[in-house]
Amino acid sequence: MSVPVRLNRITAPDVLGRKAGEKLVVLTAYHAQSARMADPHCDVLLVGDSLGNVLYGFDTTLPVTLDMMIMHGRAVVVASRRALVVVDMPFASYEVSKEQAFASAARVMQETGCGAVKLEGGVHFAETIAFLVARGIPVMGHVGLTPQSIHTIGSFRSQGKAEAAALGSSNQPGPIEADAIAVAEAGAFSMVIEAVVEPLARHISERVAVPTIGIGASLACDGQVLVLEDMLGMTERTARFVRRFADLGSEADAAIGAFADAVRKGAFPAREHLYGLPGA
Repeated sequence: MSVPVRLNRITAPDVLGRKAGEKLVVLTAYHAQSARMADPHCDVLLVGDSLGNVLYGFDTTLPVTLDMMIMHGRAVVVASRRALVVVDMPFASYEVSKEQAFASAARVMQETGCGAVKLEGGVHFAETIAFLVARGIPVMGHVGLTPQSIHTIGSFRSQGKAEAAALGSSNQPGPIEADAIAVAEAGAFSMVIEAVVEPLARHISERVAVPTIGIGASLACDGQVLVLEDMLGMTERTARFVRRFADLGSEADAAIGAFADAVRKGAFPAREHLYGLPGA
C-alpha cells in the first residue's frame, strides 16, 4: 500500500541547494510521536536503522529488516508535514547487486512515501548509487564509521586518524575521502560523515560539492544529525559526540515511580478519573 506524498515538503534538491548555506538540522525519527515532535524544527527526519538499537534493543543494526524500515518509515511520513523523510536501507537489502538495491529502494519509496533513501558505503557502492539516482530514487550517502560493517571495522571507534595525519603530504585521497568523493560524484544529494576525526571531516566537507551532515565529525559540515532519544537524554549510554539537550530519562523515571507509588497507595485513580459515578 502506497502513502500519499505531500508536495509542500523539503525535497532532496532543496537539501542539495543548501551546500555552504544555512546549516541543515537532522534528527532521527522512528515513529509517529517522535516525527510530530521533531518535524517543525528539522529539515530532514532520518528513519535510521539505529531503531534496531534504540527501539528493539539489538546490539547492532544488522538484524533490522526491510519490512521493519518500511513500517517505521510509513509512520514517520504520515505523522510529519515539512521535513524531508529519508529511510535507511538496512543490511542485506542492497549489497548483492544494483538491481537488488533498486528493488528494495523502490519498495521503500512506494510503501512509505518518503523522499529519499540512505545507504552506507563509498567507492564500492558508487555504481549502485548512480543506478538508483538514474531511476528516480534520491540517495543520501554515509561514509566514515558505517555501523552495518561493524564486524569488519571491529568496534565503534573514530575513523581516519592516519588519513588525517597524511593530509597535505599526498595528492591521492585516502580511503575515507575517496569514498566521499565517489558518493558525491555518483549523484548522492548529501552524505552523512560519521565519527571521522575533525581535520579529515572538515577537509572532506570542503572538498565535496554536496552537503555533508556530521555526527561526531566537524562543525564545518553543512548540517548535523543526532539520534533523537540520545539528544533528549532518554538513553543510558551515548557516544562522545552526543550532547544531551534535556534529561527526559530521569524525568520519565520519576514520573513512572510516582505512578507506581500512587497505585500501590490507592491514590490513583481518583473520582475524577472514573466514569459513571454521581458528580464525577
